[in-house]
Amino acid sequence: MESGNLTSWRAGRYHSGEIRMETSEETIAKEFALTIQLDGEEFATIVCSPSHLRELVYGFLASEGIIREAGQVASLELDEDRGYAYARLAGSPSMSRDKVAKRVIGSCCGKSRQFYFHNDMLTARTIMSRAQTEADTCLRLMERLQAISADFHLTGGVHNAALAEGEDLLAVMTDIGRHNALDKLFGYRLLRGESASDKTIVFSGRLSSEVVLKAAKMGCGLLLSKSAPTDLALRLAEDLGITCAGFIRGSKMTVYTHPERIVMNRSLP
Repeated sequence: MESGNLTSWRAGRYHSGEIRMETSEETIAKEFALTIQLDGEEFATIVCSPSHLRELVYGFLASEGIIREAGQVASLELDEDRGYAYARLAGSPSMSRDKVAKRVIGSCCGKSRQFYFHNDMLTARTIMSRAQTEADTCLRLMERLQAISADFHLTGGVHNAALAEGEDLLAVMTDIGRHNALDKLFGYRLLRGESASDKTIVFSGRLSSEVVLKAAKMGCGLLLSKSAPTDLALRLAEDLGITCAGFIRGSKMTVYTHPERIVMNRSLP
């Protein structure tokens, strides 16, 4: 089997108490290295799943502060056989490349922001949207994401992220890296020129500080996850005006920050 994000591997399964090992074809997630060349110079290599690569490149460049809108990329050519993406900008980058990975030690507009990289400090924005979502809608969105996460069910080795509007999942991205899945969503939004201020991110992975920062860069104020948050993620979310809800499983969830965006209803215990 060889298709999209998946491949197969012949493996042996051991069962406790049995004297033999059972051989089977196991479905495995592909791991793909994509090197981005920016204006003729090597910029970064991303280890990812080989799907939605165009969205990934746009989202990654935006997340790193190089672009702010899709029109800043004059051209993008993908050579999937060699694992290269050749991007050319229409003008100067939004941020100097030497500042992309520069660490900022001092605090900025909030104690939790002392861990920002320079590009994070300039591109992560406070969310002012007052859009609200019912609690039951949050539960249903996570249930739908889980139900359509075929690659995860087959391999257990990928993350899924979706952009939702109301109760509709507008786009679902899959990747071996949780940050890549979010960058693919970012690229999806940029290429369509849509605002994310009234949208919801539905995510399968842990709510880390980097995940919260990506939501802030996308301009999305509601972040849902089936997993746990970290303390720095919640401090950042509090500062940046982002609603974080985790452990969304079945009929329960935990809302950690800015609960005013989630309207409670009777069916939530």
